[in-house]
Formats: sequence, C-alpha cells, structure tokens
Amino acid sequence: MAKKYGSFDAGISRHDTIARVICRLKADEIEKAFKTWISSLIETTGCDVIAIDGKAARRSFTTKDRKSALHTVSAWSCQHQLVLGQTAVDNKSNEITAIPELLTMLDIENSIITLDAMRCQQAIAKK
Repeated sequence: MAKKYGSFDAGISRHDTIARVICRLKADEIEKAFKTWISSLIETTGCDVIAIDGKAARRSFTTKDRKSALHTVSAWSCQHQLVLGQTAVDNKSNEITAIPELLTMLDIENSIITLDAMRCQQAIAKK
C-alpha cells in the first residue's frame, strides 16, 4: 500500500504522530483555505446544485447531563460530492434560523439551492 502513495523510508507515521500534527493546525486558517478552494471550484466549473439539510448526530446527547443532541445544518455540493459548509443549530432555536447563517458563509451565486418544504420560508428564499 505504501508504494501507491509514495516511498516512506522511515515507515508510515503512527496515528499518535498524525494526531499531534493535526492538533497543531489552526482551524481558522484551514477553514479559510477550504473556502477559497471551494470558491475556485465553483468559479471554474459553473453552476452547482447545493442541497441544504439538517441532521442530528446520533448518540450526541446525554440524559444524565440533560445535554441535547448536536444538530447541524449543512450545504452539500452535488457536483463536487462534498460538504461546502456546516453550522450548528442553537439549542434554543431551529434550522430555520440556522440556514440564513449558513447561506451567508457560502458563495452560492449561480447555484441552484434545494431545501425541503419545511425550510422554504420567505426570509430563507430572499437570502
């Protein structure tokens, strides 16, 4: 398998080493680079279909601490087969307030946006 990805004379790094490297990466710089990369993909390829949908993470709640499940809204690029952006839904709110926040983060001009019927609110459509 190593030959497929390159020559590793000292062997492939252990998971602990990889974890230490990943922990030192700055999240805001990764996010900025990712957004720039995605924007260039859309600019180069043209129109994209972006599906907006919410999901609750399984087993992310605890009854003991009364923590509710992690709920997120994400934008899926059908053309590129990847998530363009994601935002957490506030515990005291719902997806309808989180979707405009997500749309603000994305450069979606010349894209087709799909949402299920429950999220087709006037404020979201204007955004």
